[in-house]
Amino acid sequence: MIIYTDGASRGNPGPAAIGVVVTSSSGEVLQEISEYLGDDHTNNFAEYSAVLCALKWAISNQVSSLELRSDSELMVKQMNGLYKVKSDSIKPLYLECVQLIKKIGKVEFRHIRREFNKEADRLANEALDQI
Repeated sequence: MIIYTDGASRGNPGPAAIGVVVTSSSGEVLQEISEYLGDDHTNNFAEYSAVLCALKWAISNQVSSLELRSDSELMVKQMNGLYKVKSDSIKPLYLECVQLIKKIGKVEFRHIRREFNKEADRLANEALDQI
């Protein structure tokens, strides 16, 4: 299972939203999620919220192995343990992600370039365009 995630914020902080695209390993789109988060969030908050959404989806669909792809290099490096999470507003989200990963089993975080994350980006922006 491969899940693409993206968080978007117009302003930093500002209105924020997430986009999540769940695909099979062959690339078939299984689920798309587009959700508005509220008016006063940072881009990093939105990125982590997208990951939380993806992990919760994986748990509710009994996924035991997952590759999560994101264009947020900071978040991917933090989730892979290469960078510490210093932001007080992000730490609770990070810790929740860590707990959810334990329920799934194998979760691999991979950084991808923006042009390979267009669908998740589109979904996040669609949610922002509806406010």
